[in-house]
Amino acid sequence: MRKLLLALSAIALTAGAVHADPKDDREALMKERGKIVGGLVKMVKGETPFDAAATLAALQTLDANAEKGLNVDALWPAGSNTDETSPKIWEDNAAFKAEAAKFKTVADAAVASPPADLAALQATVGTIGKECSACHEVYRIKK
Repeated sequence: MRKLLLALSAIALTAGAVHADPKDDREALMKERGKIVGGLVKMVKGETPFDAAATLAALQTLDANAEKGLNVDALWPAGSNTDETSPKIWEDNAAFKAEAAKFKTVADAAVASPPADLAALQATVGTIGKECSACHEVYRIKK
């Protein structure tokens, strides 16, 4: 009986995830992205020691996050804009998709050639930050 309840609970959770709100999904994606980059920034600032293995793991997680972000049509479907979401996303959706692809390219490159030392991590984080900023300048409403 307990196994049946656990199985039904798992199915219910999975079904709920399939029908999640796109706004919530994209906010969770971006919060995760910020947390990953924030961890790398702590290494850059010397708040945590440089660790090549942890850096690679973070970059791999960031790359997986970037892959999810390529699903623009699911995360930013027409009609899902809010006061916090720039209408430019829908006005020039092709350019927005190109920005998502650029971020994925930056993440791919970081994983393909992971930083071996702090100086290389600083350069990598700088490149990632520039791409984040480029997208935010156009597609994020400043609060």
